[in-house]
Amino acid sequence: QVTLVESGGGLVQPGGSLTLSCTVSEYSFGIISVVMGWFRQAPGNEREFVAAISRGGTARDYADSVKGRFTISRDYAENTAYLQMNSLKPEDSAVYYCAADISGRTYYDREFNTWGQGTQVTVSS
Repeated sequence: QVTLVESGGGLVQPGGSLTLSCTVSEYSFGIISVVMGWFRQAPGNEREFVAAISRGGTARDYADSVKGRFTISRDYAENTAYLQMNSLKPEDSAVYYCAADISGRTYYDREFNTWGQGTQVTVSS
């Protein structure tokens, strides 16, 4: 069974930065075989897509609302995916969830089926 463990959330002022981490564990094939993504959910809103990265790291996608400010990356040695968030805005406040597609589908047919527990990000002065 795959386990995703997020960390790195917290309180930050507008314009500040945070880096979220998601470590994949208990998966014998390792992060190399997994499409990774980040989603977020603010109170009263549905969970929304933030970013995704392919197995090889060559393809990345971002929500329009975070393009140019957020960067998704992955470290195979650490079995960890990251979300670097810069120029944070109050509207970025949400619970951020790490997600993985372990089905073996291609990156462009991805369906995230494994989720972390979430980490809170609050952007406020």
